[in-house]
Amino acid sequence: MEAEKTETQKLTIDLENAETRAKQIRQLNERYHSLTIEERVTALYEDFDQADVMLTSSFAATSAFLLKVFSLANPSQKIYFIDTGYHFRETLEYKEKLTELYGLNVESIKAEDWKHDFTTKEETWKKDPDFCCSINKVEPLNEIKENYKIWVSGLMEWQSDHRSTLDIFEDRNGIIKFYPLLDVTQEEREAYIKDHNLPFHPLVAKGYFSIGCEHCTVPGKGRSGRWNNSPKTECGLHL
Repeated sequence: MEAEKTETQKLTIDLENAETRAKQIRQLNERYHSLTIEERVTALYEDFDQADVMLTSSFAATSAFLLKVFSLANPSQKIYFIDTGYHFRETLEYKEKLTELYGLNVESIKAEDWKHDFTTKEETWKKDPDFCCSINKVEPLNEIKENYKIWVSGLMEWQSDHRSTLDIFEDRNGIIKFYPLLDVTQEEREAYIKDHNLPFHPLVAKGYFSIGCEHCTVPGKGRSGRWNNSPKTECGLHL
């Protein structure tokens, strides 16, 4: 069964029938694989209603790539930034810079104060980093995620073993994930940023290739600097 169109010519993903939904997602992947990054983002709004699209950004490393593409395709798209309370000062400054530069519509979300205060007091990032991420990243996003059908993220397959198993569209825990940059190589990403004169995160020049919370990030290539000396490679948002 083809993904059905509504009266406004938007796709309707079957959220009730898993077999039909899987076929629809396969069809989307087949079509989007042949598109450029810009064409994928444009097609997203042709296929789905903007009200159903959730875009998140960590404003880390080279987030300017995805945000620049979206600012051109749909400047009114809301962008959610998860404020863990532990970001580098440089990350917050980078967020403000990109927001002003591209006229982004950014909204910060965060954990309840008492929960965040608990993780600070207990230094949970040292004892149980998964629990810390769950409180300060996963839970705040889960509060709003149920309002959307499509979740856009800038993951790229070369960034980790887990990400190399993904596809441009995937069905994940009741929401359709969309990774328009998934098959972009590291060299292509950096070339795009340089060719379009996009600003790198200031910590990249200091050897940080993947940037998360200040407590859990050290310089390192790829994601090797995240949760250093720990088998943890993902915060839990994309698992």
